[in-house]
Amino acid sequence: MDKLNRFFWFCSGAHISTLEKYPSEQNKYTGIGATIFFTGLFAALSGGYAMYFVFKGSDLAVIFAIIFGFLWGAAIFNMDRYIVSSINKSASTNKQLLQATPRILLAIMIGMVISRPIELKIFDKEIKERLKVSYLNGQRAKIDTLNKAFEKKYQVEFGRLNQQKATRDSLEKGIKADRQKLNFEIFGNKTTETSGVMGYGPYAKRKEAEIAQRTTELDSLKAAINKSESFVDKRKEFDGLFTEKLYTKKQLDSLSDIAGFADRNWALGQLKFNVDGTSDNNTAIAVTFIGLLFIFFECLPVFVKLMSARGPYDYAISDGDEVAIYHSKKDKDFHFEVADNIHETRVDSESTKKKEIIKGKAYRDLEKYNWDGDTNG
Repeated sequence: MDKLNRFFWFCSGAHISTLEKYPSEQNKYTGIGATIFFTGLFAALSGGYAMYFVFKGSDLAVIFAIIFGFLWGAAIFNMDRYIVSSINKSASTNKQLLQATPRILLAIMIGMVISRPIELKIFDKEIKERLKVSYLNGQRAKIDTLNKAFEKKYQVEFGRLNQQKATRDSLEKGIKADRQKLNFEIFGNKTTETSGVMGYGPYAKRKEAEIAQRTTELDSLKAAINKSESFVDKRKEFDGLFTEKLYTKKQLDSLSDIAGFADRNWALGQLKFNVDGTSDNNTAIAVTFIGLLFIFFECLPVFVKLMSARGPYDYAISDGDEVAIYHSKKDKDFHFEVADNIHETRVDSESTKKKEIIKGKAYRDLEKYNWDGDTNG
């Protein structure tokens, strides 16, 4: 237990040898250190999960996820440790708040970054269903776009084909009506267009000849329509329209399983809305509160450090800093005085040396001087 406490003290950024002298402060820093450690652990899991989706499908995806997760967790752990340990409890309340403000903002950003991949895992099932709907709608829109572009490209051919089909429908309708009239004439049913005399008379023969002629026209027209449709089908095959089909359930499952981080992140944002576009407040609140939970968890060590009263450990650290500063200043003064004395000694030595040189040179000049010549002159 003692080793675990010391580990959490290290995580909190406390000076362990000083903290050991004040048992009343130890639990506080154990809690702060544990929060920082678990924040780093969550960051490692979050970063590893996100990196796994970046390299999903690769044989090295798990290895990359473990390496990046460890590095990301270590970075967040070190940053949190610095944020908490850098708050100076010896300062006034306003100054502490001023010191903590940028650290709280940084903690909020870290909390948002950590929470996102974990939210992706929590809402994994809902995300996959929303991705399936998105992929299916996208494929349907793609097929519709291709068909519209194809119809516009072959507008003349489609116009001719539609005209032929309209003529075919009209001929079939006319032939059906004529056959009914022929039956009425043969069986003696009296109408405005039949004689009412039973039997196969001149009118029936003439009507039968008309039907045969129109049937021949209809057969020729159907052949032309088949030829036009065959041409259109070949062009569709050439332009790739036949290869574009709506995804099957198996294909949608596969696509949602291999979806990347960006697609999954987009789908998570779309969970706030229903498929029909209306707001889904329940899911939106759930996503928001999970994000706020991690933000609060990330800010918690800073809040604990701010809310806690200044204890004996804080006084000891502050006094130690003042002593260290005082020692540093005295060391500076010591080095200044030593440097001054060394400088004075060097000046005196150099001055004495120069004087002796000048004296020696003067003595040599006197020895060389021609005293007799100066007297004769």
